[in-house]
Amino acid sequence: MTVKKDKTINKENEKTGETVFKDDVIRLSHGDGGIKTNELINELILKYLGNKILNRLEDSAVLKGFSGISDNYKIAFTTDSFVVNPIFFPGGDIGKLSICGTINDLVTTGCIPAALSLSFIIEESFHVSDLKKILSSIKKVLNETGLNVVTGDTKVVEKGSADKIYINTSGLGFIPDNLDISPYNIKPGDAILVNGGIGEHGAAIISNRKNFDFKTNIVSDCSPLLSLVNDIISASGKIHALRDATRGGLASVLVELAKSSGTDFNIYENCIPVKKEVKGVCEFLGLDPLYIANEGKMVVFVDKNDADIVLDVMKKNKYGKDSCIIGEVIEKSRKARKDSGTVTLVTKIGTKRILDLAFAEQLPRIC
Repeated sequence: MTVKKDKTINKENEKTGETVFKDDVIRLSHGDGGIKTNELINELILKYLGNKILNRLEDSAVLKGFSGISDNYKIAFTTDSFVVNPIFFPGGDIGKLSICGTINDLVTTGCIPAALSLSFIIEESFHVSDLKKILSSIKKVLNETGLNVVTGDTKVVEKGSADKIYINTSGLGFIPDNLDISPYNIKPGDAILVNGGIGEHGAAIISNRKNFDFKTNIVSDCSPLLSLVNDIISASGKIHALRDATRGGLASVLVELAKSSGTDFNIYENCIPVKKEVKGVCEFLGLDPLYIANEGKMVVFVDKNDADIVLDVMKKNKYGKDSCIIGEVIEKSRKARKDSGTVTLVTKIGTKRILDLAFAEQLPRIC
């Protein structure tokens, strides 16, 4: 059924000052981390709910002087929902993914994670044996990180009203007073690092969907990066920004950070680690590894003078053995707008390609 745009309503919205959103219905592309997601967030959600904290659009909100607390006291708060398909995949499942994703969003602020929430929306007739597997994988991550789920909720909906199981998580952490890690601190001269091969999560998911069912050895990189980030922060007091490259992949994250910091990045194709199996799947399907989701990759911005120190520490951590320096933040042209930021990929043959947000996700429902 075609949904027609109500021009009368849109005209009324323009008169009353209400936001006019381009689309009449929500599409899959609105949830993929690309251009349509940005439109949904900036042209609709922020128009209604925007404030000085939410408008920063960081993985975790940093709250200072919150509800009467001292101005020197900061907390990090994040929330996320998970609808991955399939719910079980090589290297993890929706349970492990949900806890790792929330922990990783929290630690991008450099905080000490304190507590997590966990809520389930379960479809009627979902197998208890599968729920036990999911709970077991969640427990393993909690045991590794020393964290606890302290609150949650469970709802069951009629068969056909959901796709097996959805999970929502939130996380709370405390940020040391002297720590300020944010995309807004990125500056020319910073080195850009990543802790290993990109695209592994998305490639593992697509390889195990029924309509593809590839025979590969690709395993999702789904991992809790708390110990890695602790090592990074301990190694240098000049960590300017951290971001986990999930939806939209490495390219989308870099583009977002360039724009939010108003700086330009150069990254080098021959320095970006991509495993042979991931590259093979992407070439077969016509996908770009730069835009494939990760669930265990942290992008690090650090002063160039500390880059080698941080790289050495990352390589010693079990989640950073294949860490690399992939680029740097460069001086902007004097003609460039202060609020602009571009990411340039220098290819293996020396040509240059400007990266931008993808119009639509290559792989929907990867997290």
